[in-house]
Amino acid sequence: MPTFYEDRGTGPALLLIHGHPFDHTMWQPQIDRFSRTGYRIITPDLRGYGATPLGPRTGTTTLGDFAEDLVALLDSLEIEECVVAGLSMGGQIAMELVRRHPGRVRGLVLADTFPAAETEDGRKDRNAMADRLLREGMRGYADEVLDRMVAPYNTHAAPHVHRMMCATDPVAAAAALRGRAERPDYRETLATLAVPALVVVGRDDTYTPVADAEEMHALLPHSTLTVIERAAHLPNLERPEEFDAALDAFLRSLVRPS
Repeated sequence: MPTFYEDRGTGPALLLIHGHPFDHTMWQPQIDRFSRTGYRIITPDLRGYGATPLGPRTGTTTLGDFAEDLVALLDSLEIEECVVAGLSMGGQIAMELVRRHPGRVRGLVLADTFPAAETEDGRKDRNAMADRLLREGMRGYADEVLDRMVAPYNTHAAPHVHRMMCATDPVAAAAALRGRAERPDYRETLATLAVPALVVVGRDDTYTPVADAEEMHALLPHSTLTVIERAAHLPNLERPEEFDAALDAFLRSLVRPS
C-alpha cells in the first residue's frame, strides 16, 4: 500500500509522525524550519489519513500496522537510521516503532503522548467513539474537541487543526481508535531505551497532562523534558518557536547539521 509523504531538505533524517485525526501538514512549521537548516524531514500521511489510502478495510488499524508502514517507507527511501518524533497517537506509533525496530531509531521525540496500555473504561470509550464517527462523521467531534486540541487563546492555530479533523476519513479514524484501544504498555520499552529522548508537552494539555510527561521523563534513561507554556495538545502549532527551540537543541545534541 503506497504511503503519501513529503521529503524535504538534506542531512540527517527526521521522521515526523502526526497524531489523530490529522495529517502530515500538522508539522508544517517544523517542515519549513528544519528542512532549511540541515535536516532531511520526512512527513508521511498515516494509513487512512490525508492522501494515504486506508487499504483493506478490516475495521481496525493497530499501532503495529502504522509502525510497519513507516519502516517500509524508510526502507524505500534507503534510510537506515533516523530521529523519530511523534505527537499524541504519533508518539505511541513512535514507541511501537522503536519497540519493534530499535536499530532504526537514532533519537526519540515524544510530544503530548503517554505510554500506558488502555484501561478497560478507555477501551469502551474508544470503541464507542469509533461507532459514533461511523454514524455521524467527523464534524461534530471536531467541533467538540477543538478547544482541547488547541487552547482557546491560541486562535491562530485553530482553523488549520479544525480543517484537518473535518477532512479525515471517519472509517480510518474509527479503525485507528479501535487499534489504539488494544495497544500494549510501552513503559518497559521506554525504561530500557538506549538512545536519547526528548519529552515535550503543552502546559495546558488536558489529554496528556504534564504529569504524564514527567512520568515518561522519569522512565527514560537519557531524556530531556520541555514544558511549552501557553499551549495545549498541539504545542508544535500553538507555540512553534518554543517547540522548535526544544527540538533544535535536541537534534544538535545528536547530530551536526550538514
